[in-house]
Amino acid sequence: MPYEPPERFNLAAYLLDARLSDGLGDRVAIRTSDSMLTYEEVARLAARVAHALEGVDVRPEERVIIALPDGPLFVAALLGIVRRGAVAVMINPDLPADATRYFFEYTRARAAFVDAAHEAAFAAATRDLPSRPRLLVADAAFAERLEALPPDYQPFDSHRDDAAIWLFSGGTTGRPKAVVQSHRSYANTTELYGKGVLQLGPDDITLAVPKLFFGYAMGSNVFFPFSVGASCVLFPERSTADEIFAQIRRHRPTVLVNVPTLVQQMVAHPDAASQDLSCLRLATSAGEALPAELHARWMERFGVELLDGLGTAEMWHIFISNRPGAVVPGTLGTVVPGFEVKLGDADGREVPDGEVGALWVKGQSRAIGYWQRMDHTMRAFRGEWYVSGDMLRRNADGTFVYCGRSDDMLKVSGRWLAPGELENCLLQHPRVREVAVVGVTDAAGLAKPFAFVVADAPTPELAGELQAFAKGRLEPYKYPREVVFLESLPRTHLGKVDRGKLAARQR
Repeated sequence: MPYEPPERFNLAAYLLDARLSDGLGDRVAIRTSDSMLTYEEVARLAARVAHALEGVDVRPEERVIIALPDGPLFVAALLGIVRRGAVAVMINPDLPADATRYFFEYTRARAAFVDAAHEAAFAAATRDLPSRPRLLVADAAFAERLEALPPDYQPFDSHRDDAAIWLFSGGTTGRPKAVVQSHRSYANTTELYGKGVLQLGPDDITLAVPKLFFGYAMGSNVFFPFSVGASCVLFPERSTADEIFAQIRRHRPTVLVNVPTLVQQMVAHPDAASQDLSCLRLATSAGEALPAELHARWMERFGVELLDGLGTAEMWHIFISNRPGAVVPGTLGTVVPGFEVKLGDADGREVPDGEVGALWVKGQSRAIGYWQRMDHTMRAFRGEWYVSGDMLRRNADGTFVYCGRSDDMLKVSGRWLAPGELENCLLQHPRVREVAVVGVTDAAGLAKPFAFVVADAPTPELAGELQAFAKGRLEPYKYPREVVFLESLPRTHLGKVDRGKLAARQR
């Protein structure tokens, strides 16, 4: 059943105050390379952040940007903003100047938390904005000012449907849209997926590959563990296979929050066979589809149960997932209890099992809408339902298979091609490390599947070999008309493959 919080409900109180009331204040909440913070210490730091925001005249419902590296201050800033009744907006601190300026203009943020290394860039990006947001620079002087503030702050009397955090759609074309999510949404998925599917408990230690500005990581690596008195591992360094292996050695986490790109890098690492992942009871994967071939490689190499799942910013986090002890490789698993999913055709009629349809999902984690995008809101939010651009197929056993985005599906020789099918096929070739298939329009206006491949020792002969490889395993029309070798695949601000950029480079 969906989680029904009381009408007056503040997310920060749900995640922090409730742990103190449970008598868990002295439990470790955050682990870093050089410190450990208890729930009591995080609560005090978040309260001081709320006082600091009040001191610079940030009022309830106003937006505050967080552009910090992962660490205790990021978590305290997030929970302090929500505690104040303001709205948190998390962005990648390493964005280029034009993207940074866009987020400030679009959100009209009243203030922003930035680290000292990015202060000059953020000051330049916001200098002539009409709103002139206040930059709260995370340096030694700011830490001293925080320490001088009171260590308690009464949570704002929020309504459960007030905006709490804005997320951003992970689309690969156009500017990101802000998804306005409520206090209720975050608690609902925390209860249904974090506690229900992942079965997190107070003895768990979570470690995330994606950074906290990505809603998938913020949920799995802060909200879920905080809801049960568990602890999370935070580190500011870029996530690489080497770094993740080092964090596992140092902290011995029980849950690894992963994405397909790092799954592949960990499996392909030259020292993978010597890594000890026995501390992990499970790993998750989301953000992009996890090919069955890559799942098989992971299991063969590490033997740690890997749960693929599907979530969207519009429904905040995972609502279809594989289950511990019941993984069906190559599928997203089944619907998380408390959500409802159906697949529809172009006219919204439900399609039968075995046919590809557009995703319709409903539940208490549904967003309020898109900020300043009423046309998109009206198309995507239809009554209780959110209608996604994701195309899925439901099997007779209730599991779902991801087939791609509606705008990524290709009509080739009059028949539909799901890029993921060809990608999974090519990944079975021993020299292919990563691949993305997109449609490129030829001179006749027809879409042709192009495979952009990161491979070991690429050669023209390998391109022909990969085309023959696909022809021998798939229906003939599904082979890639061109194979383009790249050193790496371009990615969006959320780390997903930028398919629009790949298609544009061949025009």
